[in-house]
Amino acid sequence: MISVFINVGAVLLGGTVGLFFNRSFPQHIADTVMKGLALCVLYIGISGALEGNYILVTILSVALGGALGEWLDLDGKLNRLGQKLEQQFGGKENAAEGRPRKSLAEGFVSASMLFCVGAMAIVGSLQSGLVGDHSTIIAKSLIDGIAAVLLASSLGAGVLFSAGAVLLYQGSIVLLAETLEPLLDAVTVAEMSCAGSLLIVGLALNMLDLTHLKVTNYIPAVFLPMLFCRFFA
Repeated sequence: MISVFINVGAVLLGGTVGLFFNRSFPQHIADTVMKGLALCVLYIGISGALEGNYILVTILSVALGGALGEWLDLDGKLNRLGQKLEQQFGGKENAAEGRPRKSLAEGFVSASMLFCVGAMAIVGSLQSGLVGDHSTIIAKSLIDGIAAVLLASSLGAGVLFSAGAVLLYQGSIVLLAETLEPLLDAVTVAEMSCAGSLLIVGLALNMLDLTHLKVTNYIPAVFLPMLFCRFFA
């Protein structure tokens, strides 16, 4: 689990640095940074989506995953959690600077998707759990730390709470590595990354205010390729 703790620490450190910049930047600069970051997120999502080779697996995963997430109301549950966190930890408007209130849920979802979706999180966690090789997760930690600075500077304190998602998601894979290994071959990981990357594209469109997708409701789509790849890949 040492690699997971390093990753969590990198997110917390980067998010804390980003919060400092969040308070220092004028609002128009913060908005420009946010849009630029959204374009980078869009690029990441498109690049990852091209890793998939089985379009039927992707279609089934996203369609049925979205239906399952809507039925479970994942987006509503997360937003209610975000509202509770805001009541406890702030996110209040700074009237003197005219800054809008930042949604903890928005920052949490955006950061969690970036940090948890992708091949590095899955493969790196498997390597840590199976053979004690932490190099992939350590490299990912550096990337996540830098991303946390940028995200927190635009989205605020919600990014810090994504460290909990990293701990839960990657920690679970590390601890269950021997059990999950037969299900996570190279093809399945690629299809999971493809489905997850489409969610990142949706996240980027939301960040650009082009859409208002309930991205959280599509999270089950990331895991369904473990089932569908048994039949269609």
